[in-house]
Amino acid sequence: MKNVVITGTSRGIGFELAKQFAENGHKVLALSRNTKPLQNFNHKNIKVISVDLSINSDLNKVSDFIKSNWKHVDILINNAGKLINKPFTDLSSDDFLEVYKVNVFAVAELTKLMIPFMEKGSHVITVSSMGGIQGSMKFPGLAAYSSAKGAVITLSELLAEEYKEQQIAFNILALGAVQTEMLAEAFPDYKAPLSASEMANYIFDFSLTGNKFYNGKVLQVSSTTP
Repeated sequence: MKNVVITGTSRGIGFELAKQFAENGHKVLALSRNTKPLQNFNHKNIKVISVDLSINSDLNKVSDFIKSNWKHVDILINNAGKLINKPFTDLSSDDFLEVYKVNVFAVAELTKLMIPFMEKGSHVITVSSMGGIQGSMKFPGLAAYSSAKGAVITLSELLAEEYKEQQIAFNILALGAVQTEMLAEAFPDYKAPLSASEMANYIFDFSLTGNKFYNGKVLQVSSTTP
């Protein structure tokens, strides 16, 4: 039985992940601004906290809960994402900041808060995107999103090196197209070959076992383009 922290759990992959971990006997701390979907699911293994990841002080709710209840964290899944789809010349500095606050800065801040609760064998998974992979096909309108997803890849690679002596593993899953609300924002007319629950199945298994085989690695989980 693992203690698992997951961000972005109100919909899509994060919602399905929270359900899957809970139904398999693990304890889940689910973080999202919108808590209603998982509160309605009402599983005894899920604790839902309303958190705005773009506000650092909100993240203190997470460490406060762990100090009082869990004492340690086995798995952290940085799943939450923010996407703004605009032509590059229409993107403002505020647009970039809004995307980076969720996709980069919150990943760094939450990971920093969780590390003191992590022991040998813990696993941090950051969900990136094929759009963040150097040399991959890029798509107009996604300058802020794709560059942010590239940034967390480098961050995770660095943290894997920095914490290898503590044997805390950091890995990145660069996802291709999955049928979620976020995909519809980026590619309104595209039908993805994978559902959110199918991708959640993959991430669930990888979270539990991937750190035995990988550390500081970027796995491209994509069968199609986009």
